[in-house]
Amino acid sequence: MKNPISTTVIALLGCLMLLAGCRSTYYAAYEKFGVHKRDLLKKEVAKARDDQAQAQEQFKDAMTRLKEITHFTGGDLEKNYNALKDDYDGCVTRADSVRKRVREVETVSTDLFAEWEKEIGQIGTPTLRDASRQQLATTRQRYQALHGALLNAEQSMDPVLRQFNDYVLYLKHNLNAQAIASLRTEATSIQTEISALLERMNQSIARADEFIKSMQ
Repeated sequence: MKNPISTTVIALLGCLMLLAGCRSTYYAAYEKFGVHKRDLLKKEVAKARDDQAQAQEQFKDAMTRLKEITHFTGGDLEKNYNALKDDYDGCVTRADSVRKRVREVETVSTDLFAEWEKEIGQIGTPTLRDASRQQLATTRQRYQALHGALLNAEQSMDPVLRQFNDYVLYLKHNLNAQAIASLRTEATSIQTEISALLERMNQSIARADEFIKSMQ
């Protein structure tokens, strides 16, 4: 039977608690509605997966725009530049969201594992204690695989954004056909970087799906 408290109310409560800077109160508030750290970690991993999927689409759009502008043959050059700048800004925003979400996953996982370790010590029955310890070890191992994939994808965004910013600024200072032509060779490099980033994001998203299923 579903709790009558709406998910919106619970989410709002969670945000208020986080703003207050008291994670213990934040967790306690959720637990009153039957939502524990294990559940919160699943939710944060799902959000991280979704944020990465959205960032992935933004970077795909940026790569398409970059290909278009480096093959520019005529038309409104400033309009094309502005569209590329918008794509870059969108990538920056999405990347920031991914970074924040990964940090939240790290925080909740640390708190969950610390609590789990502490509670294992309170189990008096040896067989149950050993079983819980084994489950903790298995969950940690799965989390480490997920975390590695998340960081790999997150870190891969930085060189792409740096190169992308270089191109945007260069075009801003040299908005002419010759500048576009000079970027064609350079653009191959960032397209390779973006392709590698998209693949790492695919791996991270797949790891997130696997982790969520293992936590059911």
